[in-house]
Amino acid sequence: MTAEIFDRGYRQYGGERSGVPGAVKTLVKYSIRRSLGLGRSARFKIIPVAIILFSFVPAIVFVGLAALLPDEIGDNFLPSYAEYYGFITTTLYLFAAFIAPDLLCTDRRTGMLGVYLASPLDRRSYLGAKAISVAIMLGIVTIGPPLFLMIALVLEGSGPEGVDGFFKVGGQIILGGLVLAIVYTAVSFAVSAATDRVGTAIAATLGLLVGSSVLANVVVNTTDVTNNVLMLDLLQLPTELAFRIHGEIGNEEWLSISTTNLWLACIGIAIASALWVWSRYGPLLVRR
Repeated sequence: MTAEIFDRGYRQYGGERSGVPGAVKTLVKYSIRRSLGLGRSARFKIIPVAIILFSFVPAIVFVGLAALLPDEIGDNFLPSYAEYYGFITTTLYLFAAFIAPDLLCTDRRTGMLGVYLASPLDRRSYLGAKAISVAIMLGIVTIGPPLFLMIALVLEGSGPEGVDGFFKVGGQIILGGLVLAIVYTAVSFAVSAATDRVGTAIAATLGLLVGSSVLANVVVNTTDVTNNVLMLDLLQLPTELAFRIHGEIGNEEWLSISTTNLWLACIGIAIASALWVWSRYGPLLVRR
């Protein structure tokens, strides 16, 4: 038997070294693709695609009504841009419940977290990339449909008048949608950091959102406590703030709660979630 040595040589990497920003960008892109089911079997595409499509259905219907009915009749059927969230509440919290658990819990359960941390990513940049991914996905549902509705109505002749009106309403839609996306991301992140089981995290996120809404309203309606307790309603809180951003009141029961308190509550949820998630990931033992 003879031995052979093959000298295949060594070539130094000469491409661009993007460092942490490049790693974050790559992880965000991969996470969004995973959330949409791209590169995965068909069953992983059904839920995200269905939720996104359902969130746009009311906007398409309202645009059709505005185009087909006389102005004086069609305008009565059109909701305000803030009221549109009432038609897609279910899609909002379903999307929030499904995305973050799939991205966070799966990485810990399969050991992929250690692989990510062996790259230029550290725990902070990893969590930041995942949070951006979830917020972008939720933004598709919280910003996309009302923005589409506004643009379609402008083209049809029923939208905000003038350039100033267009940018004012567009800015309100984007800001309101960001509030919804950030709060729901914070809630789903906090739950997903507590377990590595996707199904458990999904159920717990849905339970927390719906349960907090039921509990807060029962307490306020059956006792003499202040209406500020309603801010514990994680389902309605960001929606009510979105109404205030549009200069409206979503629910009369919230009328006594100041807009400043709503802002403070939403910011507090985001900060509390970040601290809780870090308390889980900071000391987490990860094998690289």
